[in-house]
Amino acid sequence: MNKEIWPRAALLIFFSVLCFFILVPFYAVTISSFKPGEELIRYGLNLRLDLSVMSLDNFIYLFTGSHSYFMWFFNSLLLTIVQVSLTLIVSATVAYGFAAYEFKGKNMLFICVLLIMMVPFEILLLPLYTLTYNIGLMNTYSAIVLPGIASAATIFFFRQYLRGVPSEIIQAGRVDGASEYGIYIRLILPVMKPSFAAMAILNGMNSWNNFLWPFMVLSDANKYTLPIGLKTLLTPYGNNYDLLIVGSFFSIIPIFALFIAFQRYFIDGMTAGAVKG
Repeated sequence: MNKEIWPRAALLIFFSVLCFFILVPFYAVTISSFKPGEELIRYGLNLRLDLSVMSLDNFIYLFTGSHSYFMWFFNSLLLTIVQVSLTLIVSATVAYGFAAYEFKGKNMLFICVLLIMMVPFEILLLPLYTLTYNIGLMNTYSAIVLPGIASAATIFFFRQYLRGVPSEIIQAGRVDGASEYGIYIRLILPVMKPSFAAMAILNGMNSWNNFLWPFMVLSDANKYTLPIGLKTLLTPYGNNYDLLIVGSFFSIIPIFALFIAFQRYFIDGMTAGAVKG
């Protein structure tokens, strides 16, 4: 009995400590969103709970003040929805081809997918920027969406997940006279719900927080995403900490809502994708 208790106690302590370090930044941002900008300039982002200086002024300014926050917010929301939707559709289709069919060069192509996963995005920045400029996509949302719709990591995850799906499902669909597209849409996609949920959360986080690439290709302030917009609040001529901190607090909400919406599938999708194949 004692041999079983100690490992569980160790895991409980480990995850409790991990949870503490994860929640501390959220706590700091939350309480700082109720403090005036002068407090942040004076003391920085801290954990001090001082009720004497806390108020709802920052939230009132967010919803009633003259700024572009909600334009940036909806730009990011639109881009995230479009990019995640296209990434899931394209990557799942490619992964289904790798998992369900045998064709010449299949293993070599899959090795290329694995190699792409090993290349840091920073190495691709210059050639991708040059290509985007040459084809006339600068300062457009297409320049942000198109490079990521065939995500190597997402393709790999879906392929591993699909390898755990019984091939009898596909064979049964063919016996019943269903087309290949019908088998994929009616039989395979419903089975992939957990993996779609897991990848929707991970790709959604990446798209929502993406700063470097949109910053390089967008020049129109009306098209700025939320990370770029928040960055513009810090300038050599003055810093708008009041909007910055409360805006950062609200930027957490969409990702939190996405996780809540798909949490029942998330663990199943991550576990299955990690052990299959």
